[in-house]
Amino acid sequence: MERPARASARDTAQTWESIFRTQVTLMRRLLADDIWGDLSMREYDVLFTLSGAPGGSLRLRDLNEAILMAQSSLSRMVERLEARGLVVRAPAPDDGRGTLVALTVEGARIQKELGRAHVRSIDHYVGGVLDAGEMATLRGLLDRLRAAQADIPDHRDS
Repeated sequence: MERPARASARDTAQTWESIFRTQVTLMRRLLADDIWGDLSMREYDVLFTLSGAPGGSLRLRDLNEAILMAQSSLSRMVERLEARGLVVRAPAPDDGRGTLVALTVEGARIQKELGRAHVRSIDHYVGGVLDAGEMATLRGLLDRLRAAQADIPDHRDS
């Protein structure tokens, strides 16, 4: 069986541009939604990430890998979220230098409340445009693209 032809660099760049511009457009709409209250979307992202953490907490460095933010900015944000009673920090039991971050009961409540509104917004902007089959195809393609990145060496290393 013959392998499908590889896309040209130009086609690849145009596809990337389409992915990137679509993400920017959708993020602007989501940011403009009147659902966030006194929380920023980035702060919600921290709460959301913690809500799915195994064991209910993450090391600060693992939280940093899960979201797109500089470590120093994340540390300050976690301090602010802790001051508001939404997260707690504790030393990692296996490494005194590490810090674990977990949701408080109030943090979990707010994450669930905002999460429901956020899902409704996503459904409005995305679900109203793509049907179920298109969603499954797009999700499969994007999952495959993301998973492949672990197997591709950084081109700057060669």
